[in-house]
Amino acid sequence: MRNLFVGVSALVLGAAMAGGVQAADAETDATDVEAVIVTGTRTTGLRAVDSPAPITVLDSTALTRVGQTDLVQAIAQNVPSFNAQSFGSDTANLTLSAKLRGLSPNHALVLINGKRRHGTANLAVLGGAFQGGASADLNFVSLGSVARVEVLQEGAAAQYGSDAIAGVINIILKENDSGGGITATAGKFYSAGGKTADLTLNLGLKPVENSFLNLTYQTKYHDYTFVGDVDPRVTNTSFNINSTSRLSRYPQVASLPGFPYLNQITGDAEYRLNVGGYNFGIDIGDVKFYSFGTYGDKYASGIQNYRVPNLVVGRDGSIPRPFGFSPRIVIQETDYAATGGFKGELASGWNYDVATTYGEDSVSLYNKDSLNRSLYIDTSTPTTPGFSPSDFYNGAFIFTQWTSQIDLGRELDVGFAEPLNLAIGAEYRRESYEIKAGDPGSYYKEGVQAYPGFEPTDAGKSSRRSYAFYGNVAFSPKEPLKLDLAARYEHFSDFGDTFIVKATGRYDFNEMFAIRATGSTGFRAPTLAEGNYSATNVSPTSAFVQLPPNSPAAALVGVSGLDPEKSRNYSVGFVVKPGAGITATLDIYQISIKDRVVGSATLFGSGGTVNLPAVRAAILASGSVLDPTVTQTGINIFTNGLDTRTRGADLVVTTRTDLDDWGSIQWSLTGNWSDTKVTKFAKPPVQLQGASLFDRTSVGFLETSTPEYRAVLGALWTWDKLSVNVKESLYGPASILNNRLGCPLELPASNCFKLNIGTTFITDLEVSYKVLESVKLTIGANNLFNKYPDKLNEAYRNTFLAANANGYVTQYPTFSAFGINGGYYYSKIAITF
Repeated sequence: MRNLFVGVSALVLGAAMAGGVQAADAETDATDVEAVIVTGTRTTGLRAVDSPAPITVLDSTALTRVGQTDLVQAIAQNVPSFNAQSFGSDTANLTLSAKLRGLSPNHALVLINGKRRHGTANLAVLGGAFQGGASADLNFVSLGSVARVEVLQEGAAAQYGSDAIAGVINIILKENDSGGGITATAGKFYSAGGKTADLTLNLGLKPVENSFLNLTYQTKYHDYTFVGDVDPRVTNTSFNINSTSRLSRYPQVASLPGFPYLNQITGDAEYRLNVGGYNFGIDIGDVKFYSFGTYGDKYASGIQNYRVPNLVVGRDGSIPRPFGFSPRIVIQETDYAATGGFKGELASGWNYDVATTYGEDSVSLYNKDSLNRSLYIDTSTPTTPGFSPSDFYNGAFIFTQWTSQIDLGRELDVGFAEPLNLAIGAEYRRESYEIKAGDPGSYYKEGVQAYPGFEPTDAGKSSRRSYAFYGNVAFSPKEPLKLDLAARYEHFSDFGDTFIVKATGRYDFNEMFAIRATGSTGFRAPTLAEGNYSATNVSPTSAFVQLPPNSPAAALVGVSGLDPEKSRNYSVGFVVKPGAGITATLDIYQISIKDRVVGSATLFGSGGTVNLPAVRAAILASGSVLDPTVTQTGINIFTNGLDTRTRGADLVVTTRTDLDDWGSIQWSLTGNWSDTKVTKFAKPPVQLQGASLFDRTSVGFLETSTPEYRAVLGALWTWDKLSVNVKESLYGPASILNNRLGCPLELPASNCFKLNIGTTFITDLEVSYKVLESVKLTIGANNLFNKYPDKLNEAYRNTFLAANANGYVTQYPTFSAFGINGGYYYSKIAITF
């Protein structure tokens, strides 16, 4: 209650002071409406506040005023419509993602200096709010290299590419040719662990005249967190009275470190990250040559479900792990990209920009501290123990993208209020996605515990080519009216042709009020990973096969490949500048997506509420051998099974209050409301008679797992050498329906449990002081009052405990938008030179 009062008080205080007068220049606020933008328009010199399209600009100062030193969190804490993933299952916990305007991570296009960034090879496979995500991994772009980020919050497929349905995130790199800085950061969560250390270096150089070279290096370590409960399998409770793993049968586990919290699956993965980047440019005559790129490597380790001692028993009665074991999924990831190009102006007056970009993400997977149960049993005899390695190579994912483009533009005087800006261009892109098989021990029979290796039947390489042509014209027929029209033709080697358009307009009635509107269409070809990923996902009591949509096994459940998504995006917005230094924008939007590519519900072959013969047949046809000890088996698959409609609104209000000798306060109020509905379900295939491809849980991840609304009130007080930054974030309610045995649409909702996160206030605080002109010390907290989401429905948890399933230890909904780790406290020192 006290925290609720604090949050409400902060919002009321901000509203009361929003009428203050504009002060002299101070540190830039999180939303810089006066910044000149390059995203969402081909017109040069356009400010964000004058843009026909809604643009949020975050400069380097705003981005670094957060505790976590990664770009995803830096954007998420400043842009309410951008929601970061807090937890993922299996390998998805090793590459966390984010989504814009409540859609999929795949619906937001990431650019670096205006050039397309490649996606990750680590597909988010298992169910959840971020399922299917394979977008660019922003952790491989160091915060220290970023001058600003421009977030275009509207569909822009016709301008930038067919997948920019929710918007565009354009990361602009630093171009400083002198000076630099060193920033060291350390922090941890209040009670969940997660010790973090980061060192970032940035250096500007001028190798020769008329050139710049900006270099950045970042190294970061993040330790495990744990927010789970007691492992019920290894304690004596009423739920496991007949369990063979009950503590009274294996008392030795009580001596293990951390007992009785032995199953530590719920929390962050450990990772070590090293990222380097450069940005280079040189003017030779009238031609500017440029190049920029990044290179990074990451080691990440995720703890999986604890396996009890009697899970693996040899034919001779031997128990290779008398204390049980906790497998770990480990990745060794290498990510790099490089762009080279040149631009200038032709004698005819046309500006040109020619560039090529190659990017690659390679992820090698390993199981550590594990066993292959069947391998151990099959190599044992009635008189001798068996053998199984502890460490396994599971295989690899590799994604590559090579994009080449030419952009031409010029201004034409056609008698309008301003010169007409004409832009045309072309793009060629080639992508490939590859799965490599693991070592034989990793996939022998049901495979290694926790994450079976990829079999030779899973391995393979797919590729696609696409080319596109676009045209864009921006003009102002009359002084108060701005129009921006774009069209794009794109051809995919695997999905054919598409033609998409966009029309944007803005009318300024006077200096105080303007209206803007946009209508656009979009087209997204499914990622190669969505169409070709194949694997088996296991827990101590379940095994589920992920079927590639275009496989013969998928055809047995009525799925024959994927189709592209088609979208329509409409928005109308208002820009208000009533005076006294106040600027406010409100944009209302609707995004409709037809044939949306989403992950199915878990379709059970055994152990579910509805069990299907077609599912069992598909598992056999896939060649997968499942663990004979599990009680639940089934499949998951990506499919075009439904249409969705997302409606929402974005609000931005900024102003400053001058405190004379006491400095100034810069205020910002940003907010997002979003509502997604499934408007149409595809007719279930005949093979799934009695069930459908979706259940109430999978629908909930689309409709209600993202907060209904989110608002952030920010106050930045700067006074001499001191600055205090306070942000009060209001997260609206979120929920899903779930059941251990599945939540079929065919059964009433009362058959499911509601997992709910109530409205929550989160307070962030950062205090900085310049002890010297070049040295700044900072202490701060994200989630100052250590707030957690509401705990899971107790009756729901008890269904797992009663079934002795997985050693169920999850306490908090993992779809929480503000995380499950509680408060994070940090300090940093920044040295500039």
